[in-house]
Amino acid sequence: MKIESTGFTRADVEQFLDQMVDHDRNVLADRLEKASAKLAVLAPRVTAGRGETEWSNHELLGHIAVLSKFYGVLVHKISSAQMTELDLLENVTLRDVVGEQMAQIEPAELLRMALADHARTAKLLRTVEPSSLRRQARQENGQLISAEEIARLPLVNHLEMHVDQLERSLNS
Repeated sequence: MKIESTGFTRADVEQFLDQMVDHDRNVLADRLEKASAKLAVLAPRVTAGRGETEWSNHELLGHIAVLSKFYGVLVHKISSAQMTELDLLENVTLRDVVGEQMAQIEPAELLRMALADHARTAKLLRTVEPSSLRRQARQENGQLISAEEIARLPLVNHLEMHVDQLERSLNS
């Protein structure tokens, strides 16, 4: 086997990382579209109403609409270098206030909003330069988080978890 690494430059490493992000962004977009399609099937069964101690299906759908918009916007802003500082804790508090307001919106409209945000973010994931997804923002605790990490963890993983939660609730 020919040893190549001795001739690698920083540009070669960057190109390698871009290839990995390129692959991962398409996988993420596929996962986002799959979760969105599942939500599109489930959400029409959601009826308006509030939970007494836990979130109702309507409130859960409102939360899904909020996280879909919120984290999709963060992916866009970080990947386009519009945002370099991020206070997730403060934003989570704001998200909860907006979530309360979203629970006042009819389920069909919440679904429409979430699906539109998913489509916009999936398109971004498929078209943005891989190096842009590697851009980072500094969090309030000093740690860095990339646009790709926001897409993967608080957006796609979070969405998948809540769509599964909604499915279990609707089927119980």
